[in-house]
Amino acid sequence: MPSTQDWTNTWINSPLGVVEGMFADSQNNPNSGWEAKVVEFFKDQLKQKEAPTWVPSMNDVPLHYLKPNSLVKFRCLIQDMFDPEFYMGVYETVDPSTKAKVLRCGKYKDVTECGVDFNSKNTVTAERQTFYCVPIPGESPWVKESYAGSSQARVVPSTSYVPSRQKRSYEEDDDTDDMDTQPQKQREPHTGPQNPTEHHGNGDCKRQETEAPSSQTASASHLDLNFPLPGEKGPSCLVKVYKDWDSFKLNDTLEVYGILSVSPALSALADERDASTSLLDPAECMETAEEQRVHSPPASLVPRLHMLYAKRLPNNNPLLPCATLEDNSAFLSSTLSEMASVRAELLTYLTHVLLGDVLAAEYLILHLISDVYTRHDVLPLGKFALNLSGCPTVSSYTERLYQIIQQLVPSSHYLGMNLQNMNQMRLVPKKDYVANRLVSGGLQLAKNTSLFLDETQLEQGQLDTTGVRNVTALGNVISWQKVDYDFNYHQMEFPCNINVLIASEGRSLLPSDCQIHLQSQVTPDNMDEYLSIHMHPTSSSQLNKFRLYLSVPRLLDYSISEELTKSVEDDFVDMRKDDPQSISAEDLHRMLVVARLLSLSLGQTSLSRDSWLRAKHIEMLRRSRMEQHKCVNGNEP
Repeated sequence: MPSTQDWTNTWINSPLGVVEGMFADSQNNPNSGWEAKVVEFFKDQLKQKEAPTWVPSMNDVPLHYLKPNSLVKFRCLIQDMFDPEFYMGVYETVDPSTKAKVLRCGKYKDVTECGVDFNSKNTVTAERQTFYCVPIPGESPWVKESYAGSSQARVVPSTSYVPSRQKRSYEEDDDTDDMDTQPQKQREPHTGPQNPTEHHGNGDCKRQETEAPSSQTASASHLDLNFPLPGEKGPSCLVKVYKDWDSFKLNDTLEVYGILSVSPALSALADERDASTSLLDPAECMETAEEQRVHSPPASLVPRLHMLYAKRLPNNNPLLPCATLEDNSAFLSSTLSEMASVRAELLTYLTHVLLGDVLAAEYLILHLISDVYTRHDVLPLGKFALNLSGCPTVSSYTERLYQIIQQLVPSSHYLGMNLQNMNQMRLVPKKDYVANRLVSGGLQLAKNTSLFLDETQLEQGQLDTTGVRNVTALGNVISWQKVDYDFNYHQMEFPCNINVLIASEGRSLLPSDCQIHLQSQVTPDNMDEYLSIHMHPTSSSQLNKFRLYLSVPRLLDYSISEELTKSVEDDFVDMRKDDPQSISAEDLHRMLVVARLLSLSLGQTSLSRDSWLRAKHIEMLRRSRMEQHKCVNGNEP
């Protein structure tokens, strides 16, 4: 009798064997529903305790260490959706010597067996959808390390797959290599603080994947991995979807479990098609050469993944349990009981980072846990874009502040708003009709990504058409949580959920939901030394508590009782009674948002009278500070 380990090796190392076995059994019972049983089988296997950690991840393991046709997983964002394609779902092969016919399954494969009988009446043509998926943009190093560290998958270099060109490891990559492989590549303008070199992998193997082209302005017809952010690293993948593909949307974040296909025959077929189409009249060819290059890239560069099961990721924080909070009552109760104490620790930590300004630290916490929880017509509810003005310009304070935030949140991106970046970067995705693909942009980000806009880098100069378009796009994200993708002849609106923090000297030129002016309580002689001391909490366990704390409030339901609603209305009337101009409906809306976030930050799922009074108090302090600053700086708007 096979051991549990042997059985695990079977469904992970040879999933096609499981599929073909169920297909063969179905020949005696045409109504067996074998396709649904295949999916249920793998779902059941993955429900076993720690079973997902047994499956190798394409995010952590180099492609040449993964066994072809094995079960792998991929944590990704749907960057583009290609047209549906037809394939041979069932086909018949003929043995050339015995003439025996065998019915075979073509599902979860890219290449058929030899000896296909194309005239067979038993051939079944089926349809599948293809998604172009990339690693989650801006995923923080600590997230990658945590996922890789929890993996129990055992991988060895594949002997049956050799890439056509072995890419150098990230650590060995340099500009010369970039120029060799991408002669048309332009130098990328500086967009953010550089992170130290990261080491990932299983055992002694280094990740040896392909680096994203760093130029956002590269020609769409030039083959690249089409990552939304410059300098991203990791594999991109063509995910083949066989069922319910209409339930997926562009920019969804998924963890896909599927069968890896890296057959060299895919590259050979693409080369043959290139050669044959070059001889045809272009008017008779259904695909352009650019489209073929994008949709059928070499499998060694862009592997295929045949989806068996996909789990939507409401977040990519590895510290949260896989199941919903309702199914983890013990985790939920213990976490909520500690929320207030962890909040106090985080407030102290951020107060040091913000040079002793406890009020600014309060608002930064509220910003970091904010989330668009619903939309009322076109109005996104729950967003809390924060403008942190008064930031020091010495010692790259804003860049260090971003690095601290990056240590706390699962996904983030730094955008220095200098003239070169604004005029050269492509923030809005654009449809390339020649290659029939969506060319990514810097605002094609996953849900709850923290976008750090550094306005302290503003300089004198003229914004060109691209710059104006980019500033407009940033304003739309902040105000409406949407990005208008460019389809040449029209724009298509895509909703987003991006946390925008604007660091500036004076009031930001961009809109925001709230502005807090930084009032430094300390004036360190050496800013770098001060930030280095306070940049890291006392222990990694404390850092993990902060990371968990900032993700939990977004998963909680929140409500306001009728009694509190009436109390808030009465307070609003009283505040306007003496001076109707002192508070507007917009101010009330902001106070309600602050009260909601304040309650959630304490682990409370309903508004209490104390939280409402606290929200009114800190809003009064903030507005008073802004009035004082306006009096001192008369030129401030």
